Amino acid sequence: MYKIAVLPGDGIGPEITEQALKALKAVAEHFGHEFQFTEALVGGAAYDAVGHPLPKETLDLCYSSDAILLGAVGGDKWADLPPELTPERGALLPLRKLLGLYANLRPAVVFPALANASTLKPEVVEGLDIMVVRELTGGLYFGEKKREDLPDGTVRVTDTLVYTTEEIVRIARLAFELAAKRRKKVTLVDKANVLESSRYWREVVANMAAEYPDIEFNTMYVDNAAMQLVKMPKQFDVIVTDNMFGDILSDQASQLTGSLGMLASASIGGKIGLYEPSHGSAPKYAGLKRANPIATVMSGAMLLRYSFDMEKEAKAIEDAVTEVLKKYRTRDIMEEGLQLVNTDEMGDRIAEQILAG
Repeated sequence: MYKIAVLPGDGIGPEITEQALKALKAVAEHFGHEFQFTEALVGGAAYDAVGHPLPKETLDLCYSSDAILLGAVGGDKWADLPPELTPERGALLPLRKLLGLYANLRPAVVFPALANASTLKPEVVEGLDIMVVRELTGGLYFGEKKREDLPDGTVRVTDTLVYTTEEIVRIARLAFELAAKRRKKVTLVDKANVLESSRYWREVVANMAAEYPDIEFNTMYVDNAAMQLVKMPKQFDVIVTDNMFGDILSDQASQLTGSLGMLASASIGGKIGLYEPSHGSAPKYAGLKRANPIATVMSGAMLLRYSFDMEKEAKAIEDAVTEVLKKYRTRDIMEEGLQLVNTDEMGDRIAEQILAG
């Protein structure tokens, strides 16, 4: 039996998580697996219920599970709380840190049926398959932060960017290992013409590249990488980068696919992986059944692949999504001549396709 902690969270989180569970239950039935799903509070919903966005009961459940499926957290309702109690700062960042989830994997894949959904020309994005590997527990987001009042009445603010050799080595090794199973190319994105941290990243990762002679390795400044993602995105295979650059570029890459509602993500590195859609909680759409659940469903596929080593089961979900998109669409990816479905109906169609496959 595989134990999966389910953290629906806020906004559209509960309804999109429900659709991912339909897909995972269909996989269990079709392939003869047994998954145990246990739900817990996280984010703003947890704060409203117990006064903290990451309750001890939720953390204990995560520690005792084999994998974690997360919906989404946050919203304007909790934006004015002290930083340590906001859903993002008080739940997501500590959860990643405590579980040792140092690597965020964000695939940007254009499904054949969605080549026209991108804002770029179809010939630019057809066949696109990029994996952004983002360092997740270091850098500016976790460095020392302070605000100082100066004698002249103004303020000086400081955010410290810190990385150790080991933090760089482990994320780079993961990128090379992933590339070895893909198209054998790694691009390190940095700002080595300005930042000492980036210069050291280049030094460490270039030395590691010598251990992987079959993998093409190159480097690119982050501003150029942002431009190249729009100009010639198919030149990339695996992009590895630090926390802040990865945060920005993975969102940019996601838009190449036509909708943020299509983008899954995995946070791995510790014993227990965390899987969640790349988009936010979209509270204004909560309960309207308009949200696209495919990112969460595809996060379920990543859960099977990276936590349970179930490649054919993960592929079954991905193939089901590919087939369903030929006929059915949620509002964000709707095209003329196809059938509009709501959140629940999209989940049903995918689950049915998995069982039929």
